[in-house]
Amino acid sequence: MSALQSSITRDQAWDLLRQYNKDPFHLQHALTVEGVMKWYAAELGFGDEKHFWGIVGLLHDIDFEQYPQEHCLKAPELLRAGGVNEEIIHAVCSHGYELTVDVKPEHQMEKVLYASDELTGLIWAAAIIRPSKSVQDMEIKSVKKKYKALNFAAGCSREVIEKGAAMLGWELDKLIGDTILAMRSCEAEINAAMEKLS
Repeated sequence: MSALQSSITRDQAWDLLRQYNKDPFHLQHALTVEGVMKWYAAELGFGDEKHFWGIVGLLHDIDFEQYPQEHCLKAPELLRAGGVNEEIIHAVCSHGYELTVDVKPEHQMEKVLYASDELTGLIWAAAIIRPSKSVQDMEIKSVKKKYKALNFAAGCSREVIEKGAAMLGWELDKLIGDTILAMRSCEAEINAAMEKLS
């Protein structure tokens, strides 16, 4: 099977995202998931698809800020208008599987997005209350403690995270540990990008 290719450049994807997203929280989340997806692509042997995985991560919540009630339903229209190919559209919509759409994650990349999206939010919420405000010194046990406190980052669905880990055939600890490493790999770059926006 040939490598998945994106129909748009990274700069075009960023511009497209920013047409519909202004909130720094949403932009930071998009950048985080982009970085995490690129790390996983390299880690899982899909290095030649790293650009594609990253664009999917960057655009995955394109419709969420303006159309929260139509999340993953409005995305195809916005993405097609921006010249995005159907493989990216399928991948973006698949992270709403059984929540808002019936587009099932099939490719490994879609399963990784489904599993790690909510988890990055929970890890980030745990990181910003640490003295370091960073994931660089974050450990699995600290995340697990917060994970079990259901009132902590309550918007991050534990059910989705666990379903995603099961889709990948991974233990929850592996998913958490790898996602921490992935977030460490892109934290400095994201901080610099957010500085530029402020």
